[in-house]
Parts: sequence; structure tokens; C-alpha cells
Amino acid sequence: MSADLLQGSCHCGAVKFEVRSPVTPAGRCNCSLCRRKGALMTPPFPASELKILSGEDSLTLYQFNTRVARHYFCKHCGIYPFHQTRKDPQLWRVNIGCLEGVDPYSLEAGVADGASLSVLEDA
Repeated sequence: MSADLLQGSCHCGAVKFEVRSPVTPAGRCNCSLCRRKGALMTPPFPASELKILSGEDSLTLYQFNTRVARHYFCKHCGIYPFHQTRKDPQLWRVNIGCLEGVDPYSLEAGVADGASLSVLEDA
């Protein structure tokens, strides 16, 4: 599990970032939001390993349920590049589909039980 410096962006290119994180073990989450967006995520990494290079003003924040996790989306193209986790707000995860040179379809992934963290039904 090496932590390479990776480049990433949203679909329209308004948001560009770099992250030092391994891509495996990749993971999915079964919470209500993650089930719907279907993103494949990097393992959690410290916030200091994510650097937004451009487009921070193009990000919009979405929070739900306990409002601890912070999910960011590009307000232009709607793509979800990364989020701050709920289990440990000091950790972040990146949408592997936003990383340059990484094929998310070539990776095996486990599923985290985020649904059990919900305090609301169907949230």
C-alpha cells in the first residue's frame, strides 16, 4: 500500500487537486448517499495529504444526517471528488474515478457499513 502523489480533478476541470494516498484497498460505502453516488474511494488518509490546486470556490458542500461528514461536489459539473469522513473527521477519502491514470474498474473493493452509522431511518 504505497502512498503516491496523484493528480485529480472534477469532470469539467474547474476543481483540480493532488493527493498523497494509496488507491488500494479501494472501498465503497453502503450509506444512503454513497449507495446513490456509487463512487469507489481511496483508503482514508490525513487531511494534510490533500491539496486543492484550483477551483476551491467551485466546490459546494453537502452534509446530511449527523452533519459530521463533509461531502464536496463541483457546482458546475456535479462530480464528487472527495469527502471528510464521519468516523474520523481528521481523515479524508478521494473518489478514485477523479484520479488521473487510475482505472477504478480494475480495482477490487470492499464495502464499509456506513448505513449502521445513521441516526435517522433512510438517511
